[in-house]
Amino acid sequence: MDLTDLDRHGAVRLPALLSPDQCAALIALWEDPAVFRKEVVMARHGFGSGRYRYFAYPLPDPVAMLRARLYPALARHANDWAERLGTGDIYPARHADYLTHCALAGQDKATPLMLRYEAGDWNALHQDVYGPHIFPLQVAILLSRPEQDFSGGAFVLTEQRPRMQSRAEVVPLMQGDAVVFPVRDRPVMGARGVYRVQMRHGVSRLLSGVRHALGIIFHDAP
Repeated sequence: MDLTDLDRHGAVRLPALLSPDQCAALIALWEDPAVFRKEVVMARHGFGSGRYRYFAYPLPDPVAMLRARLYPALARHANDWAERLGTGDIYPARHADYLTHCALAGQDKATPLMLRYEAGDWNALHQDVYGPHIFPLQVAILLSRPEQDFSGGAFVLTEQRPRMQSRAEVVPLMQGDAVVFPVRDRPVMGARGVYRVQMRHGVSRLLSGVRHALGIIFHDAP
């Protein structure tokens, strides 16, 4: 997994991570309430407009496999970031071991989620921070087909740089593509050494159709 652009631009695209059939199978899960533990209607909380549902444990096999498969390479990168930032954090090589740390802190609720947007919906810029244990990277996978199932609805990142204006990054995604990006902040090399920048992510207004996406967060929630 080449994560070079994560340090250069704050996000990296993983093309064709899932096939069209895999995307369709995941979208179908939206109609099965038994696999979810909670639904959030964004407008009720000022999060934007649209809905998302957190999966319940045990996770559906495709979601569990993606989480376990993606974690090891991201953990190596997260450890590099922690060293550069001097946080003292160490992320274990196995995701199951990391979840044990979360559970010991009372974070034992599943956080992978499915998001559904219809025309006019959008997601406000935010950070997915749920408790004291925060894995610094997360993944979003577009399950729908741009310009066929929906239009608009771009994935957007903003980077709040110290004493500077914020920088925006739009990551173009096709069906099955994933984007890896920071949960809260990332290290950046400046003239005086490494400094920390705050990151937020969201989705621009959907112009037409329906857009589904899968979010993979690696820390659990209280």
